[in-house]
Amino acid sequence: MATAPPDLDRIDLRILDALQRDGRISNLKLAETVTLSPTAVLARVQRLTREDYILGYHAKLNPDKLGRGMVVFVEVLLDHTTPNVFDAFKAAVQVHAEIMECHMVAGGFDYLLKTRMADMAAYRAFAGQVLWQLPGVRETRTYAVMEEVKNSAALVLSA
Repeated sequence: MATAPPDLDRIDLRILDALQRDGRISNLKLAETVTLSPTAVLARVQRLTREDYILGYHAKLNPDKLGRGMVVFVEVLLDHTTPNVFDAFKAAVQVHAEIMECHMVAGGFDYLLKTRMADMAAYRAFAGQVLWQLPGVRETRTYAVMEEVKNSAALVLSA
C-alpha cells in the first residue's frame, strides 16, 4: 500500500480523495466530510493547490454523446531514438487534440497514445492525415477498444 508524502496528513488525503470524487463539492460539505471547520478546509485546499497536489478541476464529458465514443490505443515506434527525434515527436503530438494521452514507454515500442474517435472511418482518416505524418514515426500498431471495462482517473490515497 502506498504511503502519503511526508508533508500530507490524513486530513489532507481525505480532502484530496473527496475532491477527486466530486470537484464541485461545496466547502461546507467538504468541511463536514473531513470534520474540520470551513475556514480550515479552505486554507488546506488553497495550500494543496498552491503546492500542486491539486492541478485543476474539470467536467467529465460523455464521449458517446459528443461523437467520440471509440477509444483507440496506438503503439508508436520511431525510426530513431535520439533526443531531437523525441523532441520533435513530443512537440508534434501537443498540437493534435485527438491525441488525448501520450506516454513514452519502455519495451518494444517508444510511445503509447490514447485517442478518441467517432468511429473506425474517423480513425482511418486521422491515421493517414495526422498519425503517420508525425515526425519520426516508423511503425504503428492500433488497438481499437471493444468495451471500456474501467475508466478512472482517481488515485489511490492512503495515510
